[in-house]
Amino acid sequence: MVGLIDCNNFFVSCERVFDPSLRARPVVVLSNNDGCVVALSNEAKALGIKRGDPFFQIKEMCLRQGVRALSGNHRLYGDMSSRVMAILGSIVPEIEIYSIDEAFLYLDGVNGSELEVLGREIVRKIRRCTGIPTSLGIASTKTLAKVAARFAKKYPAYRSCAIIDSEERRRKALSLTPIKDVWGVGRRLRRHFDNIGVRTALDFADMDQAGVKRMLNIVGERTWRELNGDACISVEQEETAKKQMICSRSFGRMLENFEDLRQAVALFATIVSRKLRAQGCAAVSISVFLHTNSMRKDLPQYYNSAFRQLPEATCDTIGLVAMATECLRSVYKQGYQYKKAGIIINEVIPIRAVRRSLFTDAEERAKRARLMCVLDRINASSVSHDTVHVAAYSPVESIVRSERRSRLYSTRLDHSIIINCNR
Repeated sequence: MVGLIDCNNFFVSCERVFDPSLRARPVVVLSNNDGCVVALSNEAKALGIKRGDPFFQIKEMCLRQGVRALSGNHRLYGDMSSRVMAILGSIVPEIEIYSIDEAFLYLDGVNGSELEVLGREIVRKIRRCTGIPTSLGIASTKTLAKVAARFAKKYPAYRSCAIIDSEERRRKALSLTPIKDVWGVGRRLRRHFDNIGVRTALDFADMDQAGVKRMLNIVGERTWRELNGDACISVEQEETAKKQMICSRSFGRMLENFEDLRQAVALFATIVSRKLRAQGCAAVSISVFLHTNSMRKDLPQYYNSAFRQLPEATCDTIGLVAMATECLRSVYKQGYQYKKAGIIINEVIPIRAVRRSLFTDAEERAKRARLMCVLDRINASSVSHDTVHVAAYSPVESIVRSERRSRLYSTRLDHSIIINCNR
């Protein structure tokens, strides 16, 4: 059996753990530069607010209805996610982290009434140790576990744990699940299903397999098989190596001088190089782009990008920052107010496949690789992933508007909650 643990309204729940005044109150969490809604509480949903709504359009309504709007505090959310996953790892022998707020649990050997007992213990322990409410779905396949988790979250009678362990329960659950809510069914496929009269997950599961093969690709057929209880989505099938990486930001304020842009680009190169090393890969080439605010027709407009082939594929932060700066220097023009910049790693290859150049110093290369290992080790063991960084680096907080961000309660001592015990 497979379980899917899903943290309820995760970003909002993280904020509520440290700020009890937010409980039972409508709350929305905003994207970079407080642009649009990326997460919201059930109370906010009841007011008609939707994920993706631009904040400037609902700002007045939020003031009238007492909705609390918060800037995204992703360092806090990441730390809370790590705590949830650590608790899961202490209970279940094998877990597969699917996203920041979801994980699959492999429950082989647990059957019958033991499943429900274990499921409720998992939900209870996460809530008690972190304050995060969760929903757990258990079934024979990952897709069915997703369906079960939806029921566990939607219907209080399940007490946050729903199990699909029989044919009767499977068909009942699928008959009550709209096809749009099935994991793996995208927008294009939903339109196609609507045209042929497939409304529920059960309608899809009851289709003839030969017809499914003719109509859908291998991913769609795999979803059909999963809904019919045939576990066929493995870790290897889900994980694909990234062949391209992009890191960009819209700035909280428009930047004019080269030094500010250089610091922003150094930040992007640092983030990309860290991801490359974590993936065991190296960049073959790099592009840097920047552009002005296209919505400001009263200002002069400019867009440009620069591409560089690296002399030798690398994941070295210092080298990538230097090359990104060179790209930026070639496209930067004075007299413009820049709203966004970014880095694109156009081609990514495994480190073991890197062809070493005859014109690079092997000893220097090895020394730089050791330096990057030490840098990653220090940053991984500290409360911040940027404790040690290149001098050109500019913290993301300095370029992104986040006026409504809460404190880093769980990772910075100076942001800890202060309790007055004198009264």
